[in-house]
Amino acid sequence: MSGGHFETLKGGGAAIALDEIEISILRSLVVQLLELIGPGEPEPAEDADPLAALFASDGPTEPPADPALARLFPDAYGGPGGAGDEGVDPAELKARSAEFRRFTENDLRTRKREDALAVVRSLDGLTPAGDGAAVLELTGELPLRWLGALNDLRLTIAARLEITEDDESAMLFRLPDDDPRKPMVMAYLWLGGLQETLIETL
Repeated sequence: MSGGHFETLKGGGAAIALDEIEISILRSLVVQLLELIGPGEPEPAEDADPLAALFASDGPTEPPADPALARLFPDAYGGPGGAGDEGVDPAELKARSAEFRRFTENDLRTRKREDALAVVRSLDGLTPAGDGAAVLELTGELPLRWLGALNDLRLTIAARLEITEDDESAMLFRLPDDDPRKPMVMAYLWLGGLQETLIETL
């Protein structure tokens, strides 16, 4: 199996060959993502009423101040990364976004954390062979978990590099080797390749 991209696994799923350096870099990036996301919602008590817990949800109502977190948890209506709604009063959009965020952000944070933890556990289970490479096989729900985490990593790095959909940002991809942003740009491109080939396997 060639390294650097995912291939379809016979019987379903995806596989990729990773060397020790790739495993180390990927694990480090995901651990940093976990630290950025923070803890998810605590597990409810065994005797807790699920309906009452739903309506008692007390998530945040304001978007995160950190630009990377704002990309990961965008406003549902209007604002950076939000869907917007033509002809609706901005104050009304803000109120809608706040209410939506209050009921959904904690669950979304938990899901993103679970995706990232699944990646870390997958990498921790790898043992590189004599040639320094190990084959990672993703089956069941793991390909989607990985896809979610890879997307979150790219969103985070894009925020740090100030890459937006509306901005060409072409100069970032022609940076000199001594530019401090170069390693982050290379990671962004590498993760994009992983994400694209994983999508193709699905």
